[in-house]
Amino acid sequence: MATISTDQHEVSIGAEKLTGFLSVPRGAQGVVVFAHGSGSGRLSPRNNHVAAALRNEGLGTLLLDLLHPEEEADRRNVFDIALLASRLLVAARWVSQYEEAATLPIGYFGASTGGGAALYAAAKAPDLCRAVVSRGGRPDLAGAEALGHVRAPTQLIVGSRDLPVIELNRTAMRHLHCERELVIVPGAHHLFEEPGTLDQVIGHATRWFRTHLVAD
Repeated sequence: MATISTDQHEVSIGAEKLTGFLSVPRGAQGVVVFAHGSGSGRLSPRNNHVAAALRNEGLGTLLLDLLHPEEEADRRNVFDIALLASRLLVAARWVSQYEEAATLPIGYFGASTGGGAALYAAAKAPDLCRAVVSRGGRPDLAGAEALGHVRAPTQLIVGSRDLPVIELNRTAMRHLHCERELVIVPGAHHLFEEPGTLDQVIGHATRWFRTHLVAD
């Protein structure tokens, strides 16, 4: 289980009562909402590691469970991109009205199926999201139509050994018409468990968010 840093506090969001960990550092210049992948949530060690690094760079973070435990038991929900995206939008709108973050731009960080959900959400509410980063994601699951409507600059990060997912990301790139970038991390598999690979993800994601998310 991930260690939750003391600068985060637990929140309950919307009528769905989504459980999340929110942190908005003093002087934050934006907030990144995390869309976790299948079988993952706010306790994900990898996403907590990424979130801590983003907070060190002056960004707020919201890590949340897009599904309740009983919903996760049905695997169809885990791959229901429209459902996951609708929950992500509930969370993003909640952030946009939260006192400490109401004036801050919002970005999405999606992992695995969460990558597809993040892009689907970005397409459905383009004024709400300023930048998207997908780590080992399935952006293809958003569908060609939704991808074609994404306006937020999008960065897709994939491990060089995650060959099937590389091809799926390349397919998604062809449907995106926004500013976009595909990053291949050398030596990494799907979960970026190899030494140093997740830190490379952090470096690329930080650069993208600081370029496209942070307010002028």
